[in-house]
Amino acid sequence: MSEEKRDNLFKVTREGEENVLRIDFTSSRYSPNIEDSPTTMSLVIDALIENPDVHRIIFLARRNYVYDYKQTQILLEISNIYKFLVKQKKILTLNILLGIPGLDYYYSSWRNNIQNIIINLLKSDPVGACVELKRLVREENICIKNSQVQEEISLRNKYLQILEYLHTLLSETTLLNIVKDNLAGHIIGSRSIYKNVFRPLITPDFMFTRLMASPPLDGEEIDSYSLDEDTEVNIFKVPGDIKYLYHLNPPEFKIDEDKYEILDIARQAMVEHTPSKEEFTDPEKIRNTFFNIGRDLIQELAEHKGIELTYKESEGMAKILVRYTIGFGLIEILLKDPKIQDISVNSPIGETRIFIVHQDYDECVTNIIPAKDDGESWATKFRLLSARPLDEANPVLDTELLLPWARARVAVITRPLSPNGLAYALRRHRDEPWTYPLFIKGRMINSLAAGLLSFIIDGGRTMLFAGTRSSGKSSILGATMIEIMRKYKIISLEDTLELPTTSLRKLGYNIQTMKTRSALTKESSEMAADEGIRTSLRLGDSSLIIGEIRSKEAQALWEAMRIGALANVVAGTIHGADPYSVYDRVVNDLKVPKTSFKATDIIVISNPIKTADGMHKKRRVLQITEVRKHWEKDPLRENGFLDLMKYDSKEDTLKPSDDLINGESEVLKSIASNIKEYVGNWDAVWDNILLRARIKQTLVDYSIKLNKDSVLEAGFVILSNDTFHQISDRVREEVGYIDSKRVYFEWEEWLRREIKKDNMG
Repeated sequence: MSEEKRDNLFKVTREGEENVLRIDFTSSRYSPNIEDSPTTMSLVIDALIENPDVHRIIFLARRNYVYDYKQTQILLEISNIYKFLVKQKKILTLNILLGIPGLDYYYSSWRNNIQNIIINLLKSDPVGACVELKRLVREENICIKNSQVQEEISLRNKYLQILEYLHTLLSETTLLNIVKDNLAGHIIGSRSIYKNVFRPLITPDFMFTRLMASPPLDGEEIDSYSLDEDTEVNIFKVPGDIKYLYHLNPPEFKIDEDKYEILDIARQAMVEHTPSKEEFTDPEKIRNTFFNIGRDLIQELAEHKGIELTYKESEGMAKILVRYTIGFGLIEILLKDPKIQDISVNSPIGETRIFIVHQDYDECVTNIIPAKDDGESWATKFRLLSARPLDEANPVLDTELLLPWARARVAVITRPLSPNGLAYALRRHRDEPWTYPLFIKGRMINSLAAGLLSFIIDGGRTMLFAGTRSSGKSSILGATMIEIMRKYKIISLEDTLELPTTSLRKLGYNIQTMKTRSALTKESSEMAADEGIRTSLRLGDSSLIIGEIRSKEAQALWEAMRIGALANVVAGTIHGADPYSVYDRVVNDLKVPKTSFKATDIIVISNPIKTADGMHKKRRVLQITEVRKHWEKDPLRENGFLDLMKYDSKEDTLKPSDDLINGESEVLKSIASNIKEYVGNWDAVWDNILLRARIKQTLVDYSIKLNKDSVLEAGFVILSNDTFHQISDRVREEVGYIDSKRVYFEWEEWLRREIKKDNMG
């Protein structure tokens, strides 16, 4: 091969901390993988001799074949041995034996053996070279044993020492150590043994992301399911790793070469159109536009090349095209999985795999390795989508990703905060809003807690949902919004849109969303959160929902609560492991006056509970606590906190306190004091809480009995709540009080009719 051709074939590029050797096979007649082709293996060894500081190898063809760091090191070891032996002229030419009597008779044959092994076999078939050396050693030992001539024995022993030296040199390599148990019966020239060592990541050439397509040989498959008819997920337990392997097999890795070529041409054509900033303000619209253009382009290209595509195939290819132009690649496929809760892309991107948190298997490692180019592309798109900066002056970006099938909160960090460059954390939200009945089924709360919270919400109290990270605070807040009657206006304030406001709007709620400046953003055209709260007070009587209380907006919020500016329920989330931690954070960190904190009525604490083996986590509400008003300095010392319900770890459920059962709650008394039927009648209050609890539990029971999860979803739960209030109002008008037995009977009759109607429909 000429030097000019060689220069065009090999190219070393720097990606992050890695040197990547790229070898172009687009016009080559050789197979672009080491395990199948001795010529390709020899070519790679030659390239590594010239470029010894390589960390990864990529063969560029219709598909890209990527050999990772470990596999590259195996090949580098062989190239270093080759380079060393070629310099050892005494061994290569057998000059080390010159001068020994009788050499002339054997010299030509022995030199040919040595040169064939070193010059030819070592580069193209190092395992074969080792096997051949072992055979020659065995032959020489037999010849020495059978020889009677001392000169011949002495000469052969010298030659044997060279063979044994070479055999030992090769036997101690990583490659031979891996395959040593499979050497018996190996035929020189056979490539099957290399398939156990070299397993490239194969990606389409329009993708930067690498995917370990083959499952681990020693892995034990413990689960499998499909995300759609083209995408499968397998969960493996891998020896030596405490994490499970989440193995994704997406459709882009299953299409044939002709379709790859069509996709590549279509992608190059579509990449020329750069979406404007205005187009990115409506992601759904631009996605549909690109999908329609892409589908038409794919059909035209297929027709031009004489390839028949079904409508379904062209639709599937158009979806792939959208993912790798304006989309987020395999991140979008991961977000299709409703069992995924978190996605982590750590820096330096390109060197580590994507990690996820799975609903059933907790922390898992995936078979996906994003490229540095992917990370840069995603960062640009998130800047456009959020209209927020991401640079050295603003190294943190909080935003959200909205796809037709999923919502996710996104946190991006970069230099100097992340010294190795970009990193991403995505929190996937449930497709439909959470509801109290869903939490009851999942044992996060019980029906009594749901009934109690429902009563408090109807009473228009102020509530804080606190807990550590990933404790389910935002999920419970979203479920609480479902409990607010649709007759009331809701205003939500968030710096990153996480609450299910779009779903609630579609379900008929009178809801206004306000997006405020991120607490981590220094300068922005967005309004600060405290100004947003003051603005919300001018938008009429409404329930106020705060996504998360983080900074100085807390002072404006408690000021509004204290002066009674908010007549309906006020709720928000805040970080805190227990009620006193919440008080400490609000008063000492966020500088809210102690007297203002008393405007808080209820604190709901949720946290993940670990199992004894430390391998699993369960999200649970640990306590529902009332904030009393008659304390001066320290609510903990002066009994300012009253637990209404507390988690019992032995029974894995919330238990009501004696204070709650005996009617000692000032918040519940305050609610009752404004309702004619409840004034001075604790039994009526408790009876109504139990009625609400019974209704929530009945929904769960019917769902399990009929295997009908739709009964627990937001649409049906809202309808159930509306019906409960309407029946309660009618019964009160007829008999003068809320007869719980009658209300429950009529409500259950309604439930049966709705389920029957739904089944018939």
